[in-house]
Amino acid sequence: MNDASLPVRIVVADDHEVVRAGFAALLDTQPDFTVLGTARDGAEAVRVCRELTPDVVLMDVRMPVLDGIEATRQLAGSGSGPDSGSPRVLILTTFDLDEYVYDALCAGASGFLLKDVTAERLFDAVRVVAAGEALLAPSVTRRLISEFARQRPVPGGPGGPSAPALAALTPRETQVLRLVAEGLSNPEIATRLVVTEETVKTHVSRVLSKLGLRDRTQAVVTAYESGLVVPGSREG
Repeated sequence: MNDASLPVRIVVADDHEVVRAGFAALLDTQPDFTVLGTARDGAEAVRVCRELTPDVVLMDVRMPVLDGIEATRQLAGSGSGPDSGSPRVLILTTFDLDEYVYDALCAGASGFLLKDVTAERLFDAVRVVAAGEALLAPSVTRRLISEFARQRPVPGGPGGPSAPALAALTPRETQVLRLVAEGLSNPEIATRLVVTEETVKTHVSRVLSKLGLRDRTQAVVTAYESGLVVPGSREG
């Protein structure tokens, strides 16, 4: 998690020079951002990130040599917990239901942005992800994950690989994980459960720690893939 007193260090990876340069220049206008470098393909993105250790990477999905999904997977590494130190990845995509975005989230991305994002949304997104909150536009991300989880068989279902880990959660933590997967924010969860927001933050932190997850986005993916939450079971 980035120290709030220091600038957020950023790398931009996109195979289109105009897009790459445009995002980098835009981000550099903010006093609390520092663009460390750019990359024109996934392999270069991995190399640059390992050399410069950014806090956040804006990662295009479709790139030559190595695509953004595999680059994200390599950067996230195995067993990436919330304090792993690896950069948080924001996927750049043209369509909000890009077929590759779900794979990228599973690979370790913290969220996604449309390439036509406004400057203010871009700035907010980077700050949110750098702070470890992740999961931009929860309802959109939830819809995306629901759509692709519905199209694919759930790996192992409720008795799958995630079941033993989920069993380590208390009933309240399991309840909080379900609400996170529904796309609710901490204040919304606090209202639903009639507890303080600080209590919700504590529960979310414990869920991430027990399951070895990087952030809320990964919690949503885990909730769907484990069968804890069934796609399409709720409106929203």
